[in-house]
Amino acid sequence: MINKDRLIKEFLALVQVASPSGQERAMATLLKSKLHNLGLTVYEDDAGKQVGATAGNLIVTIPANSPVNTAAPVLLFSAHMDTVEPGRGIQPVIKDGVISSAGATVLGADDKAGVAAILEAIRIILEQDIKHNGLEIIFSIWEEGGLKGIKALDYSGIKSKIGYVLDSDGDPGTIITAAPTHNQITATIKGRAAHAGQCPEDGISAILVAARAIAKMNTGRIDPETTANIGIIRGGQATNIVPDQAYLEAEARSLSAAKLATQTQQMVTVLEQEAATAGAQVEIAVIKEYDLINLDATDPVVQYAVTAAKKLGLKSKLSHTGGGSDASVLNSRGISCAVLGIGMNKVHTVHENIKTKHLCQVAELVVAIVKVANEG
Repeated sequence: MINKDRLIKEFLALVQVASPSGQERAMATLLKSKLHNLGLTVYEDDAGKQVGATAGNLIVTIPANSPVNTAAPVLLFSAHMDTVEPGRGIQPVIKDGVISSAGATVLGADDKAGVAAILEAIRIILEQDIKHNGLEIIFSIWEEGGLKGIKALDYSGIKSKIGYVLDSDGDPGTIITAAPTHNQITATIKGRAAHAGQCPEDGISAILVAARAIAKMNTGRIDPETTANIGIIRGGQATNIVPDQAYLEAEARSLSAAKLATQTQQMVTVLEQEAATAGAQVEIAVIKEYDLINLDATDPVVQYAVTAAKKLGLKSKLSHTGGGSDASVLNSRGISCAVLGIGMNKVHTVHENIKTKHLCQVAELVVAIVKVANEG
């Protein structure tokens, strides 16, 4: 169904274009050129200006082409353009059907495998005049480290109510139907400075307050649905000064909104209690990063993917994840959106890799989903 050599060649070229989060200009320009050459109109929104990136999200609308089923949904497919560091100077190598980097960088399959698969699927749909009732493509910026691009997306022209984000590990056929809601917690603890050698009893150590609070927090794996972590802590000026300020950043995630609220409150409460006990002050902010994904197995977005996988001879597997993705935001905007496994392995490490077989299967799956959705 797809042009294997073309797809692999394009993927190898894409990963060599540096596009760390917030610096996607070169990638966006290249993709716009490729899409224009296919006769498609590309809209770049102003998300880049909003979040301080060099490029905006790319939105492509492919009009319906005499669909067999006029009641078929407009489908959305999305992948992000950015990569984590080290992601500059990537040198991809292929050995025994597996693509990896030369070793000093990530590969960038997260998420350029998704980008390449969507591009190949678009080409096949256009070349073979595969019928559909409208397609929308989003290539987003700054997904890594906060989903900033998709949060700032211009949704004014988006018509899709069903979509797929190509951005997960798991073999093609893996369908992520559940993902957590996520709170970011920041705290600034204000104590009182004093000379640590002459009069330490006059001081209130903000670092000690933070340490005592952290020791009482529930962290790590709380239960099968919930996790929490302290990611950043800093404070103090010198060893001879009782530190009057400390700062920490933490997070909590859960597949249950109620459990997330409970876990977040526990972390906040111990911070407040330890500050009060020591006579310190604490300023706490809780920000919801994204909402739950909780799709039912009978939802059309899931069934289209399951049926498409079956038609390709792939084993479909409904799964959940502990991480967020652009789909988390898209679902909160009223687009029923599943995340597709694209076969990438060991992401965010220099050992990242993907099988050429899986790259091709993902592109085939996109085309198959389009066909299944149009069949009604």
